[in-house]
Amino acid sequence: MKRKNLWAPWRIGYIRGLVDKNECFLCRIIKTPQDDDKNFVLWRTKNCITVLNRFPYNNGHLLIAPLRHIPDLDSGADEELLEMTKLIRDAQKALTSAIKPHGFNVGLNFGRCAGAGLPDHLHIHVVPRWNGDTNFVRVCSDTYLISQSLTELLDVLKQASAQSGLPLGGSY
Repeated sequence: MKRKNLWAPWRIGYIRGLVDKNECFLCRIIKTPQDDDKNFVLWRTKNCITVLNRFPYNNGHLLIAPLRHIPDLDSGADEELLEMTKLIRDAQKALTSAIKPHGFNVGLNFGRCAGAGLPDHLHIHVVPRWNGDTNFVRVCSDTYLISQSLTELLDVLKQASAQSGLPLGGSY
């Protein structure tokens, strides 16, 4: 049987980022509010930022992070941690309205060995899931199929947020 290749050229940016000693990408995004659409920022609140993951596990994969560059929950102020939790709730509401997932994975990774691609800036993953979304491509070839562009998804989530009265740059 002849082997076939599945190409995912967008992954090279992620791979290079693992070895480069560049500035934290979340801090770069936090410092450049004028580029929010280009950086796929969904919400900015008093203490946090919510962005679309550029290297998602699934369509709608969001990252919620404090504005401060802190590595773990112990370093977080109660106000930041509470706001992050509220943003998880609001992200689920916006994603449910916009793309109708059947469920969610919500999680934190601490340290590279635990899967943290950015171990020094605390962030929460909110990943929408659908019944049957683990298909043969993912199982057999370790490749993710993402069904919507980040630009289109950002627009849909902003519309859903506005209709639901969710953060959109406000605060709690």
